[in-house]
Amino acid sequence: MPVDYSLYLVTDRSILKGRSLFEAVAEAIKGGVSLLQLREKDVCSRDFYQIALKIKELANSCNVSLIINDRLDIAQAVDADGLHIGQEDLPLEVARKLLGPGKILGYSVSTPVEAVYGEKNGADYLGAGPVYPTGSKLDTVEPIGTAGIKVIKESVSIPVVAIGGVSLSNVDEVKKSGVDGISVISAILGSPQVEENARSLKNIWMSS
Repeated sequence: MPVDYSLYLVTDRSILKGRSLFEAVAEAIKGGVSLLQLREKDVCSRDFYQIALKIKELANSCNVSLIINDRLDIAQAVDADGLHIGQEDLPLEVARKLLGPGKILGYSVSTPVEAVYGEKNGADYLGAGPVYPTGSKLDTVEPIGTAGIKVIKESVSIPVVAIGGVSLSNVDEVKKSGVDGISVISAILGSPQVEENARSLKNIWMSS
């Protein structure tokens, strides 16, 4: 089944201010999220596994693919749909070999050179950015802007998703760069109106 990258939600419980991750994800999917990445940096492996199982059940019931951030072992343990890794994670070609051919493998990039490497070494899609300044990750490189993601998109033939600082105010600008979708955290989970924000993002994306 083809993957819909249009509205790609990455989770971050730290911005939920005590709200339920599962309820927020359910609302986001109801609002139009088409792909989901579970990102848990501050829990033990057992807890990550339990959370992943519950999120996978939710995602499957809504026909939304689940990607696990960074942790190949968790992705395999819960039989997730795929894995997303960055420049400092497990080497891409190793992850591809261990994950197997039937799973989705995403790769974070910020330059055309990294993008070409990703495509050649097994990535199914690229997360390109950060497009704009973002508070969601402290270790990101300098924003590359829509011009930067446009160059990355033109350097490869696999899908490219724009990440970093994407919001309701700039979705249409990002869409013009030619990317296949937007990856968001704060723009959905940082709002009390999760479902409404997701729906608004999706509507703007589809109509731009």
